Order: sequence, then C-alpha cells, then structure tokens
Amino acid sequence: MSTDTTPTARTRRLAVVAAAALVLSLGITACGSDGDTKSSGATGTASAGATAGAGSSTAASADVPKASGAITVFAAASLKESFTELGKKFEAANPGAKVTFNFGGSSSLATSINSGAPADVFAAASPATMKTVSDAGGAVGTPKTFVKNTLTIAVPKGNPKHVAGLKDLSAPGVKVALCAKEVPCGAAAQTALKAAGVELTPVTLEQDVKGALTKVELGEVDASLVYKTDVKADAAKIDGVDFPEAAKAVNDYPIAALAKAPNKDGAAAFVAYIGSAEAQQVLTAAGFQAP
Repeated sequence: MSTDTTPTARTRRLAVVAAAALVLSLGITACGSDGDTKSSGATGTASAGATAGAGSSTAASADVPKASGAITVFAAASLKESFTELGKKFEAANPGAKVTFNFGGSSSLATSINSGAPADVFAAASPATMKTVSDAGGAVGTPKTFVKNTLTIAVPKGNPKHVAGLKDLSAPGVKVALCAKEVPCGAAAQTALKAAGVELTPVTLEQDVKGALTKVELGEVDASLVYKTDVKADAAKIDGVDFPEAAKAVNDYPIAALAKAPNKDGAAAFVAYIGSAEAQQVLTAAGFQAP
C-alpha cells in the first residue's frame, strides 16, 4: 500500500496533529481549572466553617459573663453555707472579683435594700419578700426562682422528746422556737401548722432561720421548724424529723440583680452563675430542690 508523501498531504497531516494537540491541551487545562475550582470551594467551606465555629464559641462565651470588682450579695440566712462555697468558686473563675455576703432574714434584707443599702444582688427565701423589692423598682427584670426548700422539725441529737410530727409540738412541756411570721420560714411554718390543724405558742420567735436553729443547738428549746438544708448543714449537732404537711409549705427562692447595684456587670454575672450547672449541683447537694 502506497503512502501519499506529497507536500499537500504532509501539510494536511501536520494540521491534523496540531489540531489534536491543541484539543488535548485545552482538555488538560479545563480539567486542571475544574479541579482548582473544586479545591477552592472546599477551602472556602472549611474557612466558613471555622469562622462559624469561632463565632459560636464567642457566642457561647458571651453567655457566661465574666466579672470584676466588689460584688455585694444580700441573701437569705438559709443560703449561708451554699452561697459561701459558691462565692469562692465564683471568685476562682473570676480572679478580679470579690464577693461579700450579707446573710439574714429575707424580710429585713428587703427592707434594707428598699432603704438604700448598697447591694448588687438579692437572693430571697420567698417570692413575697422579693416582691417588696420588685414593687419598689429595686430589681432588674423579673426575679428568677433558682431553688426550692422544704421545712423539717429540728430536734436535739437523739430526739429526747420523741417528736414524730407537728402534733407533738403542741404537747405539754415541749418548748418550740419558730421564725417570726414576716420571715419566709415563719410564714411557711404557719402554713404547715394550719394544714396539720395544730396550734401552739412558741417560746421564742426568731428573725431568721439560723436563729431558730441555734435555739435547738443550745438546748433552749426542744424543737424548731427550719429548712431541711439547715438540718443537713448542722447534722453533727441536731436531727431532723420530716412531716407530710411540709409539702404544702414549699418555699421558692428567687434571685435578682438590683437596679441600684454599684457593680451592675458583676451583679448580672453572679445571678447568671447561680443558674449554672455547677452552682445548681452545689445547691442540690446541700438539700435544696431544683426549681
């Protein structure tokens, strides 16, 4: 078979080869460009994801505000042990912050706040006492319930008077200490006694729950109505006797930053911390109930 070797034929062959090379080159370039586009797209997505992740982390951090400076907390006496521990934890997480507590009867603390006492946060043992502050415009926003607490009967170790329930508190010769009626633990005690149909005359009315508890510790009374948390905190010295009517006298504990707080950022941070999982674990371990 003969091969056409004329100049015209050679020219045609060269043109075909050149065209094929051009097509191949374009195909390779197109493939390379498509690969780069896909690679750039993947890089862009990763960057966007990293940026979004950073944004989420920042947002998460913003949900847990940091604090500095002095923070004064007015808190119900029954919170003393738990809040003292939480104050130390809060300071450890916020090296620039210093928390100072004023523990006492919620009603007297509310009166002090309404009278202008400098405070950043108020944690009360009942919504009624918090309401006196809120109604006076002293609370920021709506106070939030962070725990609940239930009454029990505190008796000396060994329960020498064999108190088994509320009715035993009215027995002859049994000396009882109660909180004053205007104090949350006193109001709760009156609710429980009414539910049990028990009337009694206490030998003393205390201005906070720790006062009522101390009367038992000192042997000045045979029993007092206090919170379960107080008995648990003082278990080495006293015993507790539960009674069914306590279910009708459960106290909600609200907390709020105060409108005239000298350290508004610190107040907001502390209130947020009390609602955290760490704080709630400490509070429930002390015998408080979750809200």
